[in-house]
Amino acid sequence: MNAEGSVVEWNEGARRLLGWSPADVLGRPATRLVAPGGAFRLPPPGSVIGSGTVPLRHRDGRTVSVWLLAHLRRPKEGEDDKEGADSGGWLILCPLEDPGPLSRDEPLSAAVMAQSPCAAAVFDERLRLRGINDVMADAVGIPEENLRGLHMSEIVGGRQGEKLEEHLREVLTSGRRKDVQTFLQAADEDSAHAWSARIAPLADADGQPIGICVTGHDITEQYRARQRLQLVNEASIRIGTTLDVTRTAQELADVCVPVLADFVSVDLMESLDHGEEPAVGPLSAPFTLRRAAHRSVNPGCPEAVVGLGDLDVYPATSPQATSLVAGRTIVATDPATTLAAWLDWDPVRSARVKEYGIHATMSVPIRARGTTLGVAVLTRFESKDPFTPDDELLAEEVTARAAVCIDNARRFSRERETTLALQRSLLPQTLPRMPALEAASRYLPAARAGVGGDWFDVIPLSGMRVAMVVGDVVGHGVQAAATMGRLRTAVRTLADVDLPPDELLTHVDDLVVRLSKEAGAEGVTGELGATCLYAVYDPITRRCSFARAGHPPPVVLAPDGRPLDVHVPAGPPLGLGGLPFESAELELPEGTLLALYTDGLIESRDRDIDAGHDLLVQALSRQRGSLDDACQGVIGSMLPQSGAADDVALLLARTRGLKSSQVASWALPANPAVVSRTRQYVLDKLAAWGLTEMAFTVELVVSELVTNAIRHGAPPIQLRLIHDDTTLICEVSDCSGTAPHLRRAKTFDEGGRGLLLVAQLTHRWGSRHTENGKTIWAELTLAEE
Repeated sequence: MNAEGSVVEWNEGARRLLGWSPADVLGRPATRLVAPGGAFRLPPPGSVIGSGTVPLRHRDGRTVSVWLLAHLRRPKEGEDDKEGADSGGWLILCPLEDPGPLSRDEPLSAAVMAQSPCAAAVFDERLRLRGINDVMADAVGIPEENLRGLHMSEIVGGRQGEKLEEHLREVLTSGRRKDVQTFLQAADEDSAHAWSARIAPLADADGQPIGICVTGHDITEQYRARQRLQLVNEASIRIGTTLDVTRTAQELADVCVPVLADFVSVDLMESLDHGEEPAVGPLSAPFTLRRAAHRSVNPGCPEAVVGLGDLDVYPATSPQATSLVAGRTIVATDPATTLAAWLDWDPVRSARVKEYGIHATMSVPIRARGTTLGVAVLTRFESKDPFTPDDELLAEEVTARAAVCIDNARRFSRERETTLALQRSLLPQTLPRMPALEAASRYLPAARAGVGGDWFDVIPLSGMRVAMVVGDVVGHGVQAAATMGRLRTAVRTLADVDLPPDELLTHVDDLVVRLSKEAGAEGVTGELGATCLYAVYDPITRRCSFARAGHPPPVVLAPDGRPLDVHVPAGPPLGLGGLPFESAELELPEGTLLALYTDGLIESRDRDIDAGHDLLVQALSRQRGSLDDACQGVIGSMLPQSGAADDVALLLARTRGLKSSQVASWALPANPAVVSRTRQYVLDKLAAWGLTEMAFTVELVVSELVTNAIRHGAPPIQLRLIHDDTTLICEVSDCSGTAPHLRRAKTFDEGGRGLLLVAQLTHRWGSRHTENGKTIWAELTLAEE
């Protein structure tokens, strides 16, 4: 009959028993079949099987008292609204014929006694139950005389009974025994037990099949023990796969559902959000906790009152606070009673408890290394079993494993944030605006590994030239970030000296060797290493020189987007010591795009460096618009959405060139008389440039620099003026390698005040070595004038 109590199926056996045809009963209430004065009661709610003796009304008017067996039949998927035996309701069976009890003199009975050492049932060659021993009768909970003549599918019911009967038929046909594990729920039980059934064929003295013997062992405890062992094993594998606090908390919740609980919530201390150390020692309520994770057997976790990432305050009466204060697991077997004070205080939780029928909670503190990190609450509502001491031990074991992983993730996150803050403070916050080129950059720390030592820089040089550098320190963490800061400072210092790229890398290599020795002497890991790419671009000659130390080569694209072939010798990585570096020079048209990067951008598990380099060239060729947009586009196309496996530094630069009209130069003889003519050259050029308001200052500076070159330098001597919208540069070159130095002249000294005067009149000044000597330069800011 269906859930409404109407008869929906009526077989031939039912017609023979009561005389009614299907047309007489289908669609009518089943209670009409009960004889006057009798009653038919379904099993109580929650049961899946029931039995009892009921007086039924025969078609001829007489009363037939029969024993009935009822099975709950659940609707098939997609057929909830369909009428019929498979759409839910109850299947009611009655043995039509009693073949009689087994006689101990029969061969079948003798076979049972000989081959069934435990709970046993015997089926004949038609797969009808002929008998069960006392052990099996106790396990089934139904007397043998009520079951004789039924098939296995009728005794057990549902798809499970059909599968067991298929096993019986297979054994009877093949003559080979078979072991089956199944879950069965007796009529007087609230939950199913795990059974290990052995199905064996029975034969007579001549070897002919005469039936089937089924022996069963209740392995519920062993099954639960295996589940617990499997849960511990899964916890060791699935918890702590990453160094992320939230992910680890979610892994704890995922492992416990549904094996240990129907709903699990993980709440962590608010102090963990700010990178603070968790409280040590006795704790006191109330507690402010953040929901880090939860998991339910129901999709969407409808039982959750607190959303992921939200804060909630737990008073002293809550199970979370109780377990945190006590420092141990707290089990509540009846929340409506044991947690009454808390539920009265929180009506929302009280409503959820009633709505889902929550009957047991277990609160387990999350503690590691003597500190309390949070609390995990396990809840049961679909599982009718209460939490046992074994469940409590299992929950504590799994939570303890998770606590260590959460603490490791917390420590890693704090160190990562510290390292990232240190590294960002050591990297340039903004790139300088220069007439030589336009630049944009990106830095992305590794998604999973610790922060590394990637860095980049753009350094203005004299003569409106500019240096670009990208480097990568081996390793991760604070040590790598600190080493990166020292190398970046060293490169800037050496760049100010205007060393050629290959010589600059030689000095940096010596520094890395010394740092490695110092690290080894301090008892920490030695053998520091790094890679570096250094480039210098001159907007006047439009030539760029490169040198690299084991670093990926630059990508150079012509103004039309065509990649240019730039062969820069690889050079050894920094830190090996004693090996030479080579440089390469290339003339670049105005508007050329340069890309300097670290290997984290092009290298991954899915592709090698060469394939990544080609992919980068293609990505750059597709970019249009500003350099900042190009940086973002390259990062988006080269890296996965989950983030890079290694640190990434990217520096893009588009070259500019100075017009010939912005540069003026004169070759000067080494004669003091030329100084006056030089001043006139300068005044005429300033007038042509519209900079007459700077004439007096520039005239003084040029006079001092040219006079010093004539007195202390070696011919030939050259004067060069360079200007753009904001800056005017005066350069005087000679063939002497002696560098000037600023000194303070005494009261009665006749000289020594020239460079001091230059320093006072200009924004900055300095000297650089050239192939044939040196160049003294002074820079004036037009805006200040």
